[in-house]
Amino acid sequence: MTTATIAAAALPAAVHAQSFLPEKLTTEYRESPMGIAAAQPRLSWQTRSAGRDFMQSAYELRTGANAAALAKGKEIGWQSGKVSSGESLHIPYGGNALQSRERVFWQVRVYDRNGKASPWSSVASWEMGLLQPRDWTAEWIGRSNDTTGKPGPSPLFRKPFQVAKPIQQARLFVTARGLYEAHINGKRVGDDYLTPGWTAYDKRLQYQVYDITSMLRNGENVVGATLGDGWYRGNLVFLNQRNTYGKTAALLLQMEITYRDGSRETIATDGSWKTTDAGPVRYSDIYNGETLDARMEIAGWAAPGFSDAGWQSASVLPLTKDNLVAQEGPGVKKHERLKPIKFITTPQGETVVDFGQNMVGWVELHVKGNAGDTITIHHAEVLDKEGNFYTANLRAAKQENKFILKGGATETLAPRFTFQGFRYIRVKGMRQAMDTSLFTAIAVYSDMGETGSFTCSHPLINQLQRNIQWGQKGNFVDVPTDCPQRDERLGWTGDAQVFFNTAAYNMNVTGFFTKWMKDVAADQRPNGDIPVVIPDVKVIPWAGSAGWGDVVTIIPWQFYQNYGDRRMLEVQYQSMTNWVDYITKISRNELWNHGPHFGDWLFYSAPHDNDGRSAITDKYLIAQAFYIHSTQNVINAAKVLGKTADVEKYEALIKRIKNAFLREYVTPSGRMVSSTQTAYVLALNFDILPEEQRAAAAKRLVDNIESYGNHLTTGFLGTPYLCHVLTRYGYTDVAYKLLMQETYPSWLYPVKMGATTIWERWDGIKPDGTFQDVGMNSFNHYAYGAIGDWMYKTVTGIQPDPAAPGYKQFRIQPRPGGGLTHANAEFKSLYGTIASKWKLADGKLKLEVTVPANTSAKIILPGAASVAVTESGKAVQTIADGKDAYLQVGSGTYAFEYNFPK
Repeated sequence: MTTATIAAAALPAAVHAQSFLPEKLTTEYRESPMGIAAAQPRLSWQTRSAGRDFMQSAYELRTGANAAALAKGKEIGWQSGKVSSGESLHIPYGGNALQSRERVFWQVRVYDRNGKASPWSSVASWEMGLLQPRDWTAEWIGRSNDTTGKPGPSPLFRKPFQVAKPIQQARLFVTARGLYEAHINGKRVGDDYLTPGWTAYDKRLQYQVYDITSMLRNGENVVGATLGDGWYRGNLVFLNQRNTYGKTAALLLQMEITYRDGSRETIATDGSWKTTDAGPVRYSDIYNGETLDARMEIAGWAAPGFSDAGWQSASVLPLTKDNLVAQEGPGVKKHERLKPIKFITTPQGETVVDFGQNMVGWVELHVKGNAGDTITIHHAEVLDKEGNFYTANLRAAKQENKFILKGGATETLAPRFTFQGFRYIRVKGMRQAMDTSLFTAIAVYSDMGETGSFTCSHPLINQLQRNIQWGQKGNFVDVPTDCPQRDERLGWTGDAQVFFNTAAYNMNVTGFFTKWMKDVAADQRPNGDIPVVIPDVKVIPWAGSAGWGDVVTIIPWQFYQNYGDRRMLEVQYQSMTNWVDYITKISRNELWNHGPHFGDWLFYSAPHDNDGRSAITDKYLIAQAFYIHSTQNVINAAKVLGKTADVEKYEALIKRIKNAFLREYVTPSGRMVSSTQTAYVLALNFDILPEEQRAAAAKRLVDNIESYGNHLTTGFLGTPYLCHVLTRYGYTDVAYKLLMQETYPSWLYPVKMGATTIWERWDGIKPDGTFQDVGMNSFNHYAYGAIGDWMYKTVTGIQPDPAAPGYKQFRIQPRPGGGLTHANAEFKSLYGTIASKWKLADGKLKLEVTVPANTSAKIILPGAASVAVTESGKAVQTIADGKDAYLQVGSGTYAFEYNFPK
């Protein structure tokens, strides 16, 4: 049945006279961005259509330097002409070479399948950043006595300047070695925090761009900045190490003003700036927190009329600008604001505030007291068995904020250059009676935007989904960290790759991973090896760990599948091949059977191992499996990029290394040397076993699961693929048993124990209330949340089609089970919202599907091969496929109903 047939059968003919309009225009994934560095920015749009079955047949783009003129079709700089194409994502700008600071306005119109044109879209824009080091006339500045790298107060910098003419526009370009907070005329610039973010600073240091036109005024103005230590020179890693990237905090700031008469003026950091370290932030550190003395606030220091006669001149520092790059990822911003749900006096007599949610950010105080009063806040994720405040799992991280009051009126106080992971805070020094008005917990994370939602009839699964989402928020603070609370918070590569697909369902991670993957490539070692954490903090000797280093091939390929972004493969391809070539060079007899490996990290370990039940998988078996997987990813990328010679090279390689795997780790009858769930899962998921052995291997996997009482035993590397493999080989019922399992080890065990995020360990808190290994026991660790990918793909059935990446085409194939009576999911793809909602009632399955304009979907109806199916009350024809039935549809919303077989 064709797309047109289903549309005609389901809707009155009049609906086909539909209106349509391109909207939600983006450039490099952002709406009207500033600071673009791409030589050919890529343009994307969605189409709003009133009816079904809209498919774009062509598009037309036009650009100009004047928004009002362009909207009237005048002063056009570049126009694509009518391009016969259904593509509406990643269309490269084709005009003249772009210059630093250049602003380009653009519009698009699209044509339907009948050749009818839409109106022109609203006008969008992009603005180029500073593309060459020579564009920076600013000089790096710091304080002359700030050279030891020791903890100290946050320095302030200021510069007064005059504005004597009407302003057309003003831009602020700024970065720091450390963290910065910029001010103009006494007001904070922008709403980003922890800027300039964390990158491989020695190779890539981001700068931000702000539109400050409305912040300037006639006459005297002042620009200022405060610096914090941050990742650059604060404590980093778990060795109390400081000064990873340098010892001196530094500021680089360039303000460019364009006047209405066409003249320009630049105010930039140089030796004429003034500085002091007598400000209120007396200490700041990512791990240890911040000390803020409100008595030392300098009123009006960043505003006109202030005398800086007692300040010293800033020192010009001989630091490079060659590593400056425009920001690509989203800024870190404030999000949810939570109030206390409970005040607790612990058995030890301490005052504790419970916010009800393990989160990442900080607590804002609204307090009144005497000058010199000190309020100290410590942060923790959990209480111990007796109900006392528990911080042992933080290791050396103090997570301590101190606020010294200036006294008098109510003061609003919050840290600036740190963040904490917590659900609970311990409060000392508070004079006021505990009240919810005193405390606000503010969630702080990268501004990615939610794209996915999932709910079902099982409340514990719904809580699991919330835990996955909160774990992602808390650990996506500019880099994908393993945990956000203890003295670690590093960009562990293994954690990031296992969670990527789930992350891409939940939130818009396009810019986030575009930025981070460039740091992966930047920190890749000359021999092709990949550090286990990115940015590379240079003190962890391990690299080349299977499943961790493979991030370099796994995320680019999955990114392409999810977003259809060919440029990601182009940019990362050399890094991908360098990694596989590195493994090939160090392999022996086609086997990657040596070197340091984490293996199936934190797999199930039996309380007493006398019965040999701990699920230990040979680390070198895992290494070989990921060697194969990365090689396949390179082959896939080479095919997309048209690199025929590389396809032949790596196809020959994968044949050899698969044979080596079979010789070394699989018996002639198909048994794995390590008879574990992870061993079978990896061999099956990566298509290593011969076809004739796969069904038997899947049965052995199921037998293993059943032997553990329908419990999983997998760790970080096996868990993400476990349920996918079961579904692929016809054991979705077993996958549901694992999902629904409520006892340890399982996804729902932490939920039953009160978790509000994903735990690092399956049993971070044991059934008796005691804790797992204090040295490694995070309660906000997203890796095991990778089950979310299966929930979206299988429970509600939203799946990308490998043949048309980016959801140009996709599948809806829900598989009801596990006793669920309904499940709903929505996913905001780059084309628009995809929805799948099903309900089982009175022996009938009702499935409602939404397909965005300019896409198509294959709808697979479970168990519908031999039953009558209706859509919006009308009979439709389907095609049988085993026990299921399917049909192809175009855009629109569809409501299917049929008798569901028991």
